[in-house]
Amino acid sequence: MANKKKNIKDNKPKFSPYWIYGILIALFLGFQLFGNGGYQEENITTPSDFFKFLEEGDVAKIDIIKNTRVAKVYLTDEAEAKDIHKKSKPTTLLPTATDLPNYKFEFGDLQNFENKLNEIKDTLDTQPIVSYKTETNDWTNLLMGILPFILLIAVWIFIMRRMSGGAGGGAGGQIFNIGKSKAKLFDQNTEVKTTFKDVAGLEGAKEEVQEIVDFLKFPEKYTTLGGKIPKGALLVGPPGTGKTLLARAVAGEAKVPFFSLSGSDFVEMFVGVGASRVRDLFKQAKEKSPSIIFIDEIDAIGRARGKNAMSGSNDERENTLNQLLTEMDGFGTNANVIVLAATNRADILDKALMRAGRFDRQIFVDLPDIRERKEIFEVHLRPLKKSKDLDLDFLSKQTPGFSGADIANVCNEAALIAARNGKKSVDKQDFLDAVDRIIGGLEKKNKIITPSEKKAVAYHEAGHATVSWMLEHAAPLVKVTIVPRGRSLGAAWYLPEERLIVRPEQMLDEMCAALGGRAAEKVIFNKISTGALSDLEKVTKQARAMVTIYGLSDKIGNLTYYDSSGQNEYGFTKPYSEQTAELIDKEISNIIETQYQRAIKLLEENKDKLTELAEVLLEKEVIFKDNLEKIFGERNFNSEDTQTPETSEK
Repeated sequence: MANKKKNIKDNKPKFSPYWIYGILIALFLGFQLFGNGGYQEENITTPSDFFKFLEEGDVAKIDIIKNTRVAKVYLTDEAEAKDIHKKSKPTTLLPTATDLPNYKFEFGDLQNFENKLNEIKDTLDTQPIVSYKTETNDWTNLLMGILPFILLIAVWIFIMRRMSGGAGGGAGGQIFNIGKSKAKLFDQNTEVKTTFKDVAGLEGAKEEVQEIVDFLKFPEKYTTLGGKIPKGALLVGPPGTGKTLLARAVAGEAKVPFFSLSGSDFVEMFVGVGASRVRDLFKQAKEKSPSIIFIDEIDAIGRARGKNAMSGSNDERENTLNQLLTEMDGFGTNANVIVLAATNRADILDKALMRAGRFDRQIFVDLPDIRERKEIFEVHLRPLKKSKDLDLDFLSKQTPGFSGADIANVCNEAALIAARNGKKSVDKQDFLDAVDRIIGGLEKKNKIITPSEKKAVAYHEAGHATVSWMLEHAAPLVKVTIVPRGRSLGAAWYLPEERLIVRPEQMLDEMCAALGGRAAEKVIFNKISTGALSDLEKVTKQARAMVTIYGLSDKIGNLTYYDSSGQNEYGFTKPYSEQTAELIDKEISNIIETQYQRAIKLLEENKDKLTELAEVLLEKEVIFKDNLEKIFGERNFNSEDTQTPETSEK
């Protein structure tokens, strides 16, 4: 019964300001329609007819309205009885006490009309009454006077409603509510389909986040032992690793209000808006506590303060950050309000934001390993029509260094490729083509390459393959192609081992293999080209890292000039002397040159095999591991069956 009453109450029409506009328009039309008592002045005649009626003695009275040049004609009782004038009897919609005219007409010049009227009057025995009047409609004049003000007010209300989000804008777009939070609220009434089951891998991060959700659901489990709820947790990791997905799963799992917004939502062109939105956000969260606040890309407002000397002390971002620091752990208390945040640039965040008591936990969301990649593939393969013999272990091995977003992209690209080829299911080759497409770019089979250039590319890629096959710690080759792909003219796919630590001999072997392309050009043609650009860039970075970061140079010693915190204390000056800078440059050059000469020596010793491999590559354009085994024999070094690309740009 109560529900029925509630439904009846809900069905009642709600007040709308547009009703006022409708009432005003209706009043205006009503006054226009009924301003003269509702008289329907349908009997409009002409001056010639009037003068005819006047000559016949039918006119009893004439009212001449000077301001409108209209004459109103009143007939005698005898004239109203005539057949010709029966329909001239005026009709009224409303009762009126005033006498209404039988006819009305417009005359031209008043002087001419009066002369004609006086001329006919002089011939009549009974003189009609002639009166002169000036008519005004007080209601119409009043409405016309206030109508401009009504229109101005209506336009102003309309504009304010549009600016205040009446046409679909959010709370943050309101001109009067610009300081309100733009956070989107997810609660029990909001359907969020993402759960922890949809988050594959990330076991450690998922466990910590689940504990936070559990704390909000069952706080007594922890408080009985004296524990306190953490103030915040910061999700840190490379792009695409699942930080936002993890937060979305929290919104789906937590049975408490979940406020979600981005760090850029606090930033506005108006001064003080960011701090105001922070206050409003925490006010809403406290009212609905226990609750969770999620701020994505918090580095938009959490950047370290005082680093920009040009901004001064009134920087809007700093004011917003100060308010966030106060709300998270200031003089007031935030009971049962947890702040989750995500960023891939934790090194630039302010130290005050990172301290215990604000973000008590830093949850590192790293790139998935081979086991986690398999779990991620299982999630993203659910909606696909895949072939029955698809091996997930093989797919996970073929995608080292891929993030969760990359794997999702691989699955989608594989489905598109299979559909493009008219297949009914997605098979292994579609996934391999998708990996090639994502890493190397789109194949450009119609790109014009001269025979000499094609030959140079073939020997370049064959040089990479030969050197990598000969060295123990270099990644062995899986596939080589000289079909242009993306920006590169040739590409080689290798099988690198996924290592947690790297030793100097491993780095040197990789550098030697990278220089194998240029070395092959030198050995075969005794010329070098610009095709080794990406190779030189790679080995230069590796050599510089060995010398300046990892301390792997005997001449420089166990020193590093790397600042992992990102807070460089040296400013624009180098943290070493000019003599050390020269020594570093010489060491980098020596390391690279040594590996280049090593690659040349290896290729000269196997020049016949290099030539044979290049000829096969020129013939087939794409060769695989089997072709190398036929030429070089089986590789005696053990390696993981994983894949990553190495491209050579020309």
